[in-house]
Amino acid sequence: MRITAFLVMTMAITDLSAQQGPTTGYAPVNGLNMYYEVHGSGEPVVLLHGAFMTITSNWNGWISELARTRQVIAVEMQGHGRAADIPRALSRENNADDVAALLKYLKIPRADIIGYSMGGGVAMQLAVRHPDQVRRVVVISSTFRRDGMVQEGADALATLTAELFKGSIIETEYLRLSPTPDQFSTFVDRMVAADSKGNDLSADQLQATTAPMFFIHGDADGIRLDHVAEMFRLKGGETHGDMGPRSASRLAILPNTTHVTLMERSSTIVPMVNDFLDATPQP
Repeated sequence: MRITAFLVMTMAITDLSAQQGPTTGYAPVNGLNMYYEVHGSGEPVVLLHGAFMTITSNWNGWISELARTRQVIAVEMQGHGRAADIPRALSRENNADDVAALLKYLKIPRADIIGYSMGGGVAMQLAVRHPDQVRRVVVISSTFRRDGMVQEGADALATLTAELFKGSIIETEYLRLSPTPDQFSTFVDRMVAADSKGNDLSADQLQATTAPMFFIHGDADGIRLDHVAEMFRLKGGETHGDMGPRSASRLAILPNTTHVTLMERSSTIVPMVNDFLDATPQP
């Protein structure tokens, strides 16, 4: 419970400065009206938010920096923000299929993907399920199996209720943006239930993905370090780069950084992300 309370308290004081001038719309994808915003111009990159979050609560400060050189497509997935829930499972697989359909709707054949927390899991599912639409993937504080979380975090997630979010940015943004503001409690219950029975990726599936991946974690972000190492190893990590080829995938672990405070480190992370996305394949 201490982790949950800290998450709510920390996010409640996040600055919500609105981004200026995006193109916005709703894409009809798989029975869902997915809300999206397009900022800037250049090579496309899609931002996938974390559980219970919205564009404003997740990507404040990130969009303006990324949009200096890229076309940034920020979305709100099923049940989140301006995208209403529908009678369908809340799953990473469904979210990944929705994002793939959104790219087709926007006539974008291939894009880079950045996902935080739940969004990182969706990004990995997207790379597995729709490899031709994914160029590179940035996974921020996420897992490819549910056992990747430390036990304290997993226990806290299993006991989340709408009451625990009372007065937090998660509740206020839901009430402000959702087309069904009276359904917050139902939404929280559905998210908790979905997390308890979500499908994992197998190691073979992750290893077989063709898109290079950049795994970004905090040293206190609630993800087991051996799980982080496993993901990087499956994507070709754990090599001696001075003695042979390096993996196209990358790993960064930020010191003194938690799951929440990772998103406050955009000044450190965005330049690393830009360097990864701009990298040319090694010979």
